[in-house]
Amino acid sequence: MLITFEGIDGSGKTTQISLLREKIEAFGRIVRVFREPGGTAVSEKIRLMLLDPEMDINPVSELLLFSAARSQLIASTVKPLLEQGAVVILDRFYDSTVAYQGYGRGAVALETLDRINTIASHGLEPDLTFYLKISRDTSKKRMQLDVSDRMEQSGDIFYQRVINGFDVLAAQLKRFRTVDAELDVALIHDQIWAQAREYLSR
Repeated sequence: MLITFEGIDGSGKTTQISLLREKIEAFGRIVRVFREPGGTAVSEKIRLMLLDPEMDINPVSELLLFSAARSQLIASTVKPLLEQGAVVILDRFYDSTVAYQGYGRGAVALETLDRINTIASHGLEPDLTFYLKISRDTSKKRMQLDVSDRMEQSGDIFYQRVINGFDVLAAQLKRFRTVDAELDVALIHDQIWAQAREYLSR
């Protein structure tokens, strides 16, 4: 089973993934968690480039770098784990690429982006996607970093386009579960676990 978490920075993905992992493990399943980009030696090196605020990266190049990191993670690690029966949780997947590089950057047409995502994910699709929805204002209040990474320096207009992109995906895709991530952490977790438990019990 592949579960993915989506949302802009500050939405609480890391916290909720940790809580969900504990619950699923208590349910008797093996769980592995990875972040995107990252999770392998190659993907982590690509991550360093993508988030380096001193790097000037063309939007198409950015898209392809994210895709390259994803391809390595899926082929070398995620697919083998799924074949062994593990539950894999990803902190971001190709829906982030659609929201950030598609809606946010406008790097390529969405139809082209869909084809790239299919190739980079080796045809793998999530079983369940939790979209932790917050406003840009909430995101900024929660982050409050002294030094922003390259993506975080993209500005409010960019991030609003990203949020709009996630909203469109949530309306279109049945696997999406939209959660109000401005609520209390425990309430958010309860909603996520209820959905995940139902799926695991099938």
